[in-house]
Amino acid sequence: MGILNRFAMIFRAKANKAMDRAEDPRETLDYSYTKQLEMLQKVRRGVADVATSRKRLELQMNQLNQQSNKLKDQAQKALSMGREDLAREALTRRSGVEQQIGDLSTQHATLQGEEEKLTLAAQRLQTKVEAFRTKKETIKATYTAAEAQTRVGEAFTGISEEMGDVNLAVQRAEDKTAELQARSGAIDELLASGALDDVTGTSKDDISLELERMASGNDVESELAAMKAQLGGGSAPAREIEGQATPGEEASPSATQQSAQPAPDRPQRQGEGS
Repeated sequence: MGILNRFAMIFRAKANKAMDRAEDPRETLDYSYTKQLEMLQKVRRGVADVATSRKRLELQMNQLNQQSNKLKDQAQKALSMGREDLAREALTRRSGVEQQIGDLSTQHATLQGEEEKLTLAAQRLQTKVEAFRTKKETIKATYTAAEAQTRVGEAFTGISEEMGDVNLAVQRAEDKTAELQARSGAIDELLASGALDDVTGTSKDDISLELERMASGNDVESELAAMKAQLGGGSAPAREIEGQATPGEEASPSATQQSAQPAPDRPQRQGEGS
């Protein structure tokens, strides 16, 4: 196979495929129906033409018959007047007219036969066109329903071109979101482990954060105990808190001794108990 033949075959294959994509069966059916209507109109016009020709022959035949009758009357009058020669001439002319009438009758029979055939063909063609129109509308409705059902199915399954683009856009957005989330998590882990430094100084490692949480907890406990002492109205807890030795220190001996000694007796007033 030569190069030109291969090129021509490839071109025809691609052109056929492009035409299949561009073809709409409904438009093709409508075009075929229009062509059939045009053909039916031509057949009807042909029937009318044949009928017109037949009618014209009938008019000519009527004229010739009138002429033949007239020549016959003339021949009879000439013969009654003793003019045999004139009667023979009239009969000779009548014979020619009868010959024309015979030829026209043959043509009239032929045209009448053609007219009947064309009329029958027009009726059959009209029946066929009407049947084709019904079938065409049925096929168009079925095709439209199948096309709509296919589009709905493609939309639900996401295999249509429009939904395919939407699905690809959603997939790209999800991939980018997942990538950003993974990158953010990795940076947080590196900052927490101290592998990366925070240039703003606001971020601390996990050890510093734990120590700060412990210190904050101790402060909260101390403040909470002081508030309980104040609310209880008892100075004892406050004093206990105030006198509570700090870790590493012992209580003052003088304070302990003062608390252990009994209170001195007050001086008895004059006149009492004597």
